Amino acid sequence: MRIFHSELSKLFSLPGIWLASLIGAFAPAVVAALDSIAQKEDIIAGVSTRLPEVGYIGLGFGVQGVIILGVLAVSSEYLTESSESGGGQQITTSLTVVSSRLHFLLAKAGAVTVISILICIVAIITIVPVTHLILGEYTPAFEWSRLIGAVCYWTFTALLAFGLTILTKNGIIPLSVLMINSSVVSFSVLLAKVTKLAFYLPDRAGIDMFMSMSDRYHTPFTGGLVMFAWVVAIFIAAAIVFHRRDVAS
Repeated sequence: MRIFHSELSKLFSLPGIWLASLIGAFAPAVVAALDSIAQKEDIIAGVSTRLPEVGYIGLGFGVQGVIILGVLAVSSEYLTESSESGGGQQITTSLTVVSSRLHFLLAKAGAVTVISILICIVAIITIVPVTHLILGEYTPAFEWSRLIGAVCYWTFTALLAFGLTILTKNGIIPLSVLMINSSVVSFSVLLAKVTKLAFYLPDRAGIDMFMSMSDRYHTPFTGGLVMFAWVVAIFIAAAIVFHRRDVAS
């Protein structure tokens, strides 16, 4: 528990984490508001085919904050400190204090999980009133089961970013790929037009936990299991690589 508290404190000391938190907490509300405004006339006319997605779409596109969180949690350990501090890396100090690399990773992953959940809860709290303000009586009901699915999606996404950064030992690659995939163009959606195997990619399966899309392939529970399996697999691979790697290299 002491290691977990230490990692939590370490994350909150990073300026980038506060920026990630702001993006994650409020960007979804902006996306949901723009989508609600764009659909308002069709919703009032009763011709909107995307009514079940209103509000939730902000949670689908607004995971950039937790992606940054997952990447920074690892990449910050490899930043070279100033010459006044000895010019070393934080990871060396961290592993001196915590002898077990597995305990270190679990504590850091736990801290990422807690912060991701908190950010997503704040995002939900901002999305609901904004959507009601724009759509009024036409606002679809926000179901608890789908909101829980969104929280799981955000948490799993943050942990995927965390695991991929450990594997690559580079924050730029996972950050770029995951940010583009979640905001500009989804590679899994494109691949799904070619093969159904794409529906088993983590982001595509995870979306089914809370979005009611016309091409939904999994039930919310199955989608969650598929994404969780990816998280476990990547974390195991990351733990093995991290255990064998010379962190000073």
